[in-house]
Formats: sequence, C-alpha cells, structure tokens
Amino acid sequence: MGIQLAIRGGEPTIPSGAIKHWPPIDDTDRKMVMDSLEGGKHTFGPNCVALQEEFAAWNGNRYAITTNGGTAALHMGLVACECGCGDEVIVPAYSWSSSATCVMQHNAIPVFVDIDFDTMNIDVDQIEDAITPKTKAIVVVHLHGLAVDMEAVMAIADKHGLRVIEDACQAHGAKFEGKKVGTLGHCAAFSFNQNKCLVSGEGGMFVTEDEAMHKRAQALWSFGEEVAPTERRDYHVYAMGWNYRNNDLTAAFGRAQLKRLDHYLAAQKENAAALTRELEGTPNLILPTEPPECEHNWYNYTIRFDMEGLAHPHDARAFRDRIVRALNAEGLETGVWQSFILPAMTVFQNKDGYGHGCPWSCPHAAAVDYSAERFPIASKHCDSHTGMTTPLRSPNGPQVATLAGQAIRKVIENADQLEDLPDGEE
Repeated sequence: MGIQLAIRGGEPTIPSGAIKHWPPIDDTDRKMVMDSLEGGKHTFGPNCVALQEEFAAWNGNRYAITTNGGTAALHMGLVACECGCGDEVIVPAYSWSSSATCVMQHNAIPVFVDIDFDTMNIDVDQIEDAITPKTKAIVVVHLHGLAVDMEAVMAIADKHGLRVIEDACQAHGAKFEGKKVGTLGHCAAFSFNQNKCLVSGEGGMFVTEDEAMHKRAQALWSFGEEVAPTERRDYHVYAMGWNYRNNDLTAAFGRAQLKRLDHYLAAQKENAAALTRELEGTPNLILPTEPPECEHNWYNYTIRFDMEGLAHPHDARAFRDRIVRALNAEGLETGVWQSFILPAMTVFQNKDGYGHGCPWSCPHAAAVDYSAERFPIASKHCDSHTGMTTPLRSPNGPQVATLAGQAIRKVIENADQLEDLPDGEE
C-alpha cells in the first residue's frame, strides 16, 4: 500500500488552522458598519445609494439596484424582461435552485437545457432546440465564475427576439472577450452572500443598461410602487411588488469589501494557478477549463473524477462521496456544491409550485418534460464533482493552494484505500 490516507489513520496533509476563514475583516469594515449603526438610518439608507453607485462604476453598468439577495435580483430580472404567465424561460439543467425558481416566481415556466461538460455552463448548441413560440427569455448562469459564451447566446437571442438575464451571482469580475459579466446581456443579478467574492453577509445587486427595465425591476423591488424610497412616494401600488430592498448596515459592509474586491480576485487567480500546477498530470482527475476568450474569477475551483478510470462508473455518486470524505480527513475544505440536477428536484418533478399544479396548470402554459434522463451531462457532472472556495480565498495564499493540491493528489493516487470504506462513515 502507498502512503496511508488520513481517513485510514495517516497524517493529514493540511494542518489544522492552516486554511484561514473568509472573508478577511479589517478596520475599514468595522468603521463603515459602526458609522452606519450610529447614523440612524438602518433601512434603505445612504450606504445603499452609495453601494449602487460604486458597484455600477466598478462593473460598468448604467443602472444598479441593491437588493436583499441574489435570488431577489434574479426575480427582478424576470420582471424587467416582462416574463409572465405561461411564458417559457430557458435555464441550464445544473445550477443553484434560484436560477430556475426565479422563473416560477412570476408564473413563468422553466425549460431546462443540458450543460457542456468542459465548462459546466449551459450547452449553447442546445439552446435553439429548446425554443418554442412561448419562449420569452434565457437565463445564462456564469457558473462558478466562468462566463458563458455570450457571443453565441446573444446571437441566438437576437435571432429569436429573446431577452437574456445573466445569473452572475458567482461571477463578480469574470470576463468574456475582455468585458465583465453583467454588461453582456439585457440585465444581470449578483449575490453578496458570505460565500461570494463580494461579501456583505447577505444582499445582492440587479444591473441593466435599459431605463425601462430598470423601472420595472425597481417597481417589483419596492412594493409595486413607481418611485424609489429616496424619492417622494405616493405609496400607490401599480403592479405586483415585493420588498426586496437592502438595508444600510449590510450595504456599509458591502462597500467596505468592494474596496478590496480587485485584490481578492487577483489573489484567487494566483491561487487557482498554483493549485492547477500542483494537480496537472494527476490520474483520473478532470481539472476545470478556462477558454481563451474567458477570464475566470475562480469563485469555486471545481474538479471532477474520471469514474471509468477509477473503475466506479456503476456507483459514481457513492464513490465520489467517499473521495470527498477522504479529502476532508486530509484537512481540505471541499464538498459537493449541488447534489441534484434542477429537473430532478421535487418541485419540478411534481410540477406543483403554488398548489393545484400552478404555474404549470395555468391555461397559458404548454406541457414541458422534466425527465432527468434528458440531461445526461448535467447528471454526470453532478455525480462526479467536488468544489472548493475558502482554500483559494484571501487571506490564503499560493502555499495553501499547493497544500490543497497535495491533499487531492494523495487521495486520488491512493484511491484503492477507499474501496472497502463504508458509505456514509469514516
């Protein structure tokens, strides 16, 4: 037997405490949050207005609305694009659930398209096959910080008269052909959840270049009213509305973190390069790709395991889980980000979002097929991946990334030690 894995009693590769927590907090964060706390405006306040302006300037957008989360920003995108009852919206079959449930939130119907295995993003070559006379928009998810081929997507959208909503919740600073995501479609959503590259605890941002889309999104964001909270309000509801506004304390934290976002992204890129160097040539390991026209932000460094090479195609998911437990035992913070493809989730299989089969039972809706076997690439990815964020984030440097690579190599090169490991136990 080779080197003994930690899960078998060997010495862990990564010492306890070597990986530092995300995000780093400094005196700027403390001062800005405390100034907000003592400033007396704790709802939508001056830090919210400033965060909108500063993020729009950083990303290159004309309009920005700060929200209480990325999911809210996605819902605002559906409304901005005038998606409604019975309209179909194309969504990748693998993503976070909000990429699809945002469609249902305005009574539209998600239509899933399989992913491209190499990029993990929507397979743009399959989008046109999913378009019907009811299709209104496409949600493109820049998964894990890698931009979708937006040139191809926008060409399809222009050909068929569709709107494109960028789910950039994980993709702050990612680029396609030198342009930042969030400036390539008709509107976009960002998340500022604690796991994201820009953190405010919770929160998000809706962005667009279109004034009419901005106004529609703003109405949904603030109770269906037609004016912003900073303007003179008549408190009259003109359309369906929610309370998706951000608050001043959260926005203050986000502003402080935004000041260091470029530094964070540069560090992630450096750390990802160090990890890739360490992992190159590892047998039965599939590394993430970065097409030449893209600049990855490395929100999540996701690897896949060649289950054919590991002689486990018949129980890929179970053996992948053993690998992940072995990596955790080595001290590596990694896990399965999304363990189900979206069409396989109960809400879609049962087609019962609001009760009585709505929105699929709406007389304006057409039948859709959510059979999981229609999405084989998403399923293959789902059963063979693991990903990591914190080991590549500041304040961790290339030395931590190298340790992470050593832990992965150790487990994969000694995967025979996992053969008789009971499932679900260490």
